Amino acid sequence: MTQHVTYHTLVVEGAPVFYREAGDPSLPKLVLFHGFPTSSSMFRELIPRLADAYHIIAPDYPGFGQSGDPDRKTFAYTFDHLAKVMEAFLVAKGFTDFSMYVFDYGAPIGFRLALWHPDWIRAIISQNGNVYEAGLGEKWEARAAYWAEPTAALREQYKAAFQADAVIGQYTGGEVPGSVSPDGYTLDLAAMAKAGRDEIQSDLIWDYQTNVRLYPAFQQYLRENQPPVLCVWGKNDPSFLPAGAEAFKKDVPRAQVELLDGGHFVLETHGPEIADKIRHFLSQVLHE
Repeated sequence: MTQHVTYHTLVVEGAPVFYREAGDPSLPKLVLFHGFPTSSSMFRELIPRLADAYHIIAPDYPGFGQSGDPDRKTFAYTFDHLAKVMEAFLVAKGFTDFSMYVFDYGAPIGFRLALWHPDWIRAIISQNGNVYEAGLGEKWEARAAYWAEPTAALREQYKAAFQADAVIGQYTGGEVPGSVSPDGYTLDLAAMAKAGRDEIQSDLIWDYQTNVRLYPAFQQYLRENQPPVLCVWGKNDPSFLPAGAEAFKKDVPRAQVELLDGGHFVLETHGPEIADKIRHFLSQVLHE
């Protein structure tokens, strides 16, 4: 079996999409959807821990990580469009029957795919991937005010979200001091520093409001389809609160919720534990 990770780029809608791949193609498929402000690099240690049992693919969205940055004048940086690019990418790769791991921005992208193709989704692992208003922390109140009354000044103000202090804070907040390696946030900051990415990310901060409006549709998908759900959630995350994990049980009563003593990027400090929980969960639900 191919447990080592390989690295590739596939052009989709004119956008070079970088991705990591591992595992024998005959194995059950698992797609890893990253969040903000990171990329598939966040899965650099998780993939080898699971590649003996799953065929894994982890793409970088356009404007993130190692993927290309199509011109904003001709390429819309919206969550709908990124999800459409991921849809075309997965079709090209033959991934139309898979379990998905969603984190942060990966949740509204992955759940759009679930709305469009419920038959594609075998199971969902949500790691601080929120689809409930109950999970929104205090910062989202300020974002809602921005969405209601957008100004150029506020757009500039929110560029602080991908500056060093904020990115490092996302990684280290809620974690034991000294427990988080600098590798992850150093890679993220280098990627975010590429020319033009500040405007791309600003477009997505503005467009995040569309995700909140879709929460009821995402929840309806869960109620109607009852996909197996595992939440592995950093309970100290100020952006997406533990209530967002517990809320899955309202729509999928069999959802498994594991609250871990970590922050937003809990995978950085609880990687082996999360891998074990994913392996146990999928071994159960994929054979029901």
